Amino acid sequence: MSNQPYEGYDPYQQPQQQPTPQQWGYDEQQYATQQWQGQTWETQTHAPVPPVSPAPSAAETAYVQPQPYERPYAAEQQQQQPQPQQQPQQAYAAAPAPAPAPAPAPAGSDQGYGPATLAGNARITDAQRARLEGRSPIIEPGMQPALLTALLGLLLSVTAQVSTYALVLPLVALQAVTAAGWFRLNGMWPARQGIALAFLGGVTADVAVLVAGRDQAPAAILGPLGVWVLLTLVLQLRSHADPDTRMYGLMATVASSALAIIATGYLGADTDAVTVGAAAVAVAVLARALPLPTPASMVVALLAATGAGIAVGGMTGVGTRGALIGVAAGVCALVGHRVASYDYPSRFVHFTAGVALPLAAAAPVIWILH
Repeated sequence: MSNQPYEGYDPYQQPQQQPTPQQWGYDEQQYATQQWQGQTWETQTHAPVPPVSPAPSAAETAYVQPQPYERPYAAEQQQQQPQPQQQPQQAYAAAPAPAPAPAPAPAGSDQGYGPATLAGNARITDAQRARLEGRSPIIEPGMQPALLTALLGLLLSVTAQVSTYALVLPLVALQAVTAAGWFRLNGMWPARQGIALAFLGGVTADVAVLVAGRDQAPAAILGPLGVWVLLTLVLQLRSHADPDTRMYGLMATVASSALAIIATGYLGADTDAVTVGAAAVAVAVLARALPLPTPASMVVALLAATGAGIAVGGMTGVGTRGALIGVAAGVCALVGHRVASYDYPSRFVHFTAGVALPLAAAAPVIWILH
């Protein structure tokens, strides 16, 4: 045994005489493993080892448990040593193995994504997880958004009988909620520029109808619609995003602008037809939110919309055409309600798109049938 004191490890100069494993206090297998690993982060951060006495006692040469910061490294070495030849096969078997599905997201979460995993599994939405598990990705807005839709529909119905300018107030609110809800329904949030652009298109169509009059409503509505589609194309071409993102933003902006602009049909239609159609939408959405099976609630909603059209049509100058306007508006309301229920929407979607889409979808039908 050498009596030369140990001066610490120098990473740039190899010692001329390697100390024996007994001097280090490790067995031969551990010594061979450390010599195979070479320089590690531990040899750079540890302070130099103090000189060892020429005749160390048995207690001094005993095996010392690794410190907490060394345990992951020692555990890794112990796992690698018993079966060094099986690691490639294990890694190959783990690569094609399917990653476990993440745990469900907490209730009420607006993100719609499950928690991240350490197994290399990509984050999937609740809707994708529901499809993989054989469940439906549809969640209907419920009674509270239906009450807001009914309130907004009644405001449109009543203000249409007051004056055209009184009708503008609930109509502008409808267009704003439609623009915001459509972007959030498509998972794009925040999208302030797209929402502002769609809302501005709806307001522009409102002003055009007020200036041109109801007789010129088709040109006053279709004109801004064409201009806004062209404007959206120009803005997306100037974007520096990747092509897929630009195409996705283009489609969302065009659809949101179109919905906000066609809602101006409430201004272009006859006031009595607006009163009948808006009332029919309000009743249909309330009936759809009743705790009934889906097919039964849809039938009840259409019957309620038809009845509301007949009743309100009898109180106005629409007459028997109220039944046709009522059932047509009810069908459009159910379509808008269904769209707002798609793909595990958040609470914000329910209180924006779930409120506005039934009324916005019914606007062109009311305009055509007036």
